[in-house]
Amino acid sequence: MNTIRLSNVVPEIFASREDLHSDIWHTELTFERGKRYLIEAASGTGKSSLCSYLYGQRGDYRGTILFDNTDAAQLSANGWSDIRQHHISILFQDLKLFGELTALENVVIKNNITHAQTLDQITSWFGELGIADKLHARIDRMSYGQQQRVALIRALCQPYEFILLDEPISHLDDRNSDIMRDIIIRDAETKGAAIIATSIGKHMNMDYDKHLCL
Repeated sequence: MNTIRLSNVVPEIFASREDLHSDIWHTELTFERGKRYLIEAASGTGKSSLCSYLYGQRGDYRGTILFDNTDAAQLSANGWSDIRQHHISILFQDLKLFGELTALENVVIKNNITHAQTLDQITSWFGELGIADKLHARIDRMSYGQQQRVALIRALCQPYEFILLDEPISHLDDRNSDIMRDIIIRDAETKGAAIIATSIGKHMNMDYDKHLCL
């Protein structure tokens, strides 16, 4: 997948509003593989909704979303499965980790399906992110910032051309934010992938190709 194109997309709940001032809603916008995008938004303007539309979790929007030339609204369940397994990865704002599993189990449950990373690479990321001592700790006994780092590692355990990062550093200090950024950049560049990050304030410091206001 080389492009994700939005044509006059807007959430159903905003469709009748005439006061929208957005670089995304009701516009023509193309996300291109290999580029970096920052989407800045105020709370309640549809930031997580946009991620949900691009990942196929929700379809309550008007307009058209095209993956290359394929209309997202026409994808079958198998089609969405292929998109999520091979083309688009996501770090959810609410993380969606399994509280009863350990940090490592939360990662390998995905990697056992994709076989995208070696165990050595996974444990190396744990060390780089300062959570090597949490490999076998239950997720629900870890801080939210630690959980964000685990969720990132899980998001990297698959092939992708686009990675969606929904407020990825909301609970991280500057040092860990920079470490996360460096890991994401290295992995995305290896894959030739685009980075699409959202923020309602704090965001990763990197060279973005485009800043968009939602």
